[in-house]
Amino acid sequence: MKKKFLAALAAGLIAFAPFTAVDAMPRDEIANIQVKKAKDFKFWAKNSVANQKLVEFVTDVTNKRSKNFIPAEDRIAVFDMDGTFICETAPCYFEWMLYLERALHDPDYTPTLEDKAYAEMVNAEIELGHFMTGKFPKGIDLGEAKSQQAVFAGMTTKEYADYVKKFMNKPVEGLTNLKWGEAFYLPMVEVIKYLKANNFTVYIVTGSDRPAMRVMSDKILGIPSDNVIGTDPQIFAANQGDISADNYAYQHDDYLIRGQLTQKNLKMNKVVAIEHEIGKQPVLAFGNSGGDTSMLNYALAGNKYRSLSFFVICDDLERELGNENKAESCRKLADKNGWIQISMKNDFKTIYGDDVKPTK
Repeated sequence: MKKKFLAALAAGLIAFAPFTAVDAMPRDEIANIQVKKAKDFKFWAKNSVANQKLVEFVTDVTNKRSKNFIPAEDRIAVFDMDGTFICETAPCYFEWMLYLERALHDPDYTPTLEDKAYAEMVNAEIELGHFMTGKFPKGIDLGEAKSQQAVFAGMTTKEYADYVKKFMNKPVEGLTNLKWGEAFYLPMVEVIKYLKANNFTVYIVTGSDRPAMRVMSDKILGIPSDNVIGTDPQIFAANQGDISADNYAYQHDDYLIRGQLTQKNLKMNKVVAIEHEIGKQPVLAFGNSGGDTSMLNYALAGNKYRSLSFFVICDDLERELGNENKAESCRKLADKNGWIQISMKNDFKTIYGDDVKPTK
């Protein structure tokens, strides 16, 4: 960013802007965000109740003199990904847009007729605006997940990672000046960095494809790849054929390839995955949809430590592609379950940076 600024200034191409103006951040600058104390937050509104409650919680549970002190090894925080700290509105989930790219727009790939038809249906539903209004057909999440894994089946793990990296350079469709690989909510990145600075172990627990989300979050959040929990494809050795994993020995000339869907990591499956892979009840949980209900409630129910759950609500119609009817449903869900609401409209000073605006 500094080099770009100096180059543009020398060319006389830009005028000075207020200090609060923030352009869309490239990945390396997002990675360099540091928040150790409350005063370090830059992207939250000063009067944000949600931010104040988070800071008060962290201050309390990290104080050894507090009755609510939590040892560092038990400071577990879990975050959903899409819509919680990355864009899911332009016009849909990162992994769904990746799927449509592969199934409908990749000149080097020919999907089956079944997968092409399903992708066309998903695309039509998105174009009709049914994602933002919550009117997607019942079962589309699982159907898309099956088709998505199918169109990438047979790829090596490296080929898939490279494909995701390439897609991350594409611009999001509904917002200006933003690539998919940069589409992080800056205030929520600050939250993750703040928690890590205060010795919380942060996990991503997403319904999206785990290998894709590992690539998307790599080196930008400081979250190691083994702390990313998501939907998994089957994995096979190249020479395995129809032999079960129980009866096959990996060969010297083998390599890993992707297969079909195992299980979609949504709803109660998120809680099961947390128990299997973390083995501890989280004390903080962050989500944004009904699919996160079980995970958010799990952090609160019967916890031996003080705990909180936060719910990000996409209610911003000026800087994001929010939907007020959907936002109101989310508010009611949060109130019903005792989650702390995070309003993108009221709590975020900026979302992606002031240079990012809806294209509509």
